[in-house]
Amino acid sequence: MKPHGLKGEVTIALDPQIPNDASTLDAIFIQENDSLVPYFITEISVQANKAYVKLEDIDSLEAAQNLSKRSLYLPKTARPNPEPGGFYEDEILGFHVTDEGLGELGVITDVMTAGPNRLLVMDHEGKEILIPINSPFIINVNKSKKKITVNLPEGFLDI
Repeated sequence: MKPHGLKGEVTIALDPQIPNDASTLDAIFIQENDSLVPYFITEISVQANKAYVKLEDIDSLEAAQNLSKRSLYLPKTARPNPEPGGFYEDEILGFHVTDEGLGELGVITDVMTAGPNRLLVMDHEGKEILIPINSPFIINVNKSKKKITVNLPEGFLDI
């Protein structure tokens, strides 16, 4: 999010998809241009939905400011297993979506957030379709077959 203090600490907004105990993290990846650059954590303090982090070799306010507003990523090994039927957004990109009545619909191209809602973005015959993740429409997510089964209401694809 932003620098914290004058010695290079940064404030990080904690996403619900990160480990339950973020204080166990020893490294993060920060997006710089088109690359993910590893940064090692020397100190971390978690408070509610924020973490105050001291990164190795980031020792000044200016260096911390250079990291502000960048995307941050965790190693996959640091993520807890999602609850049964759950998934991480990056796991389902490219999954095929099949409706129980209509058959094959398309492929997941993205996951987006609109306010408090997360939406699957599906390409259906060249048209972008948004399916709410927290809805009764999603019946099953089969990771091994890379398939999401849905039951969309009549007319949903015509909206």
